Amino acid sequence: MPYKRNVYERAIYKEPAPIRDHENPFESMVKRFDIAAQILELDPGFYSYLVKPTRIHITAIPVVMDNGYIQMFDGYRVIHNEVLGPSKGGIRFAPDVTIEEVSALAAWMTWKCAIVGVPFGGAKGAIACNPREMSEGELERMTRRYTANLLDVFGPDKDIPAPDMNTNAQIMAWILDTYNMHVRANTNAVVTGKPIMLGGSHGRVEATGRGVMIVTKAAMRELNIDIEGSTVAVQGFGNVGSIAAKLLSEQGCTVVAVSDISGGYYNENGLDIEAMIAYCKDGNGTLEGYSNAQIISNSELLALEVDVLVPAAKEDQITERNAHEIKARIICEGANGPTSPAADKILSDNGVLVIPDILANAGGVTVSYFEWVQDRQGFFWTEARVNKRLDRMMSGAFDAVYKAAQNYQVTPRIGAYVLAIRKVADALKMRGIYG
Repeated sequence: MPYKRNVYERAIYKEPAPIRDHENPFESMVKRFDIAAQILELDPGFYSYLVKPTRIHITAIPVVMDNGYIQMFDGYRVIHNEVLGPSKGGIRFAPDVTIEEVSALAAWMTWKCAIVGVPFGGAKGAIACNPREMSEGELERMTRRYTANLLDVFGPDKDIPAPDMNTNAQIMAWILDTYNMHVRANTNAVVTGKPIMLGGSHGRVEATGRGVMIVTKAAMRELNIDIEGSTVAVQGFGNVGSIAAKLLSEQGCTVVAVSDISGGYYNENGLDIEAMIAYCKDGNGTLEGYSNAQIISNSELLALEVDVLVPAAKEDQITERNAHEIKARIICEGANGPTSPAADKILSDNGVLVIPDILANAGGVTVSYFEWVQDRQGFFWTEARVNKRLDRMMSGAFDAVYKAAQNYQVTPRIGAYVLAIRKVADALKMRGIYG
């Protein structure tokens, strides 16, 4: 039964997000949810409960800028679901972020946690700002005020932030300190992705990219593709894309193309990923000016004839306009929502195996869970132990999703949604509805 929004929700979700093809990311999530709900014959009441956010927090953030003037920023925190445990999700800083995008990301976090088996619900936060145009002092003041405004939302047993686009361990350290100053306690488990010296976990920075590598290898085994010498193209060279490219290269893959905001870089014989990562760190954080590769466009990168394509940039990069140009045998979605619903059928009809975002990039929340556990115990693991446990959980999740897709004769994306929704719905049924 299709979910019908009330007047308030229609006002919130009225305008599409300003992204390629004007695809509303929350609506994209709902379209996939609807298919899985029909397969599960989900109770209409449970449908209404699970499809929409539990709470939406919108806050105005005043910041005294370096020039002495006050500038206002819009901050968001969307709690999608708390049935399986406290809500969990990153915070992104981006000038074009919208409430639809944050709501979709929060929902995807719910399904990720369910798929990999961590006891969290889904949440996401954001501040509409351009961090590239702000000083470190301005970023700190903005982050601390955002945290103070949401003090009643955050908590190690309530809602646990983490890094996301344009945020990092330093931002998490400011959130941790601000929270602890207000509650007058050292509560390290209130945030994950923080510096190791403040209770962070080994392997957290690499976790999402490592998870991409793990499930890509699993998919290649299913399709009988030899890892040694296989070809890979990676769209996006931030934390997820660069680490995924590095780890896949170490496994024996030939990474022939990568891209970032400065453009695409191609070498049919393989790129030196280590050198490219070093170039970014030594320069301005991008690959602009890198000369040891052929310059290509983003559209050319997506259409390369490779074994694996890893879209690790932003939403809706593969749409009905370009899906028919995809020649990769496997797409592993390092980004959230890189493929539009309209593109799903085209890719499926063309025999492309898509490892969906709610599985492919769940390595981050998995190791965030490990960090939360370590903080609660006050006992910390080695990086080898973290990686071993991540490998086990991601491999197990891939096997479960692949099996569900075969059992229901659907794509892995819908198989993943079926698994996740069924798990959360079963937990909701067991808990019951209070009131």
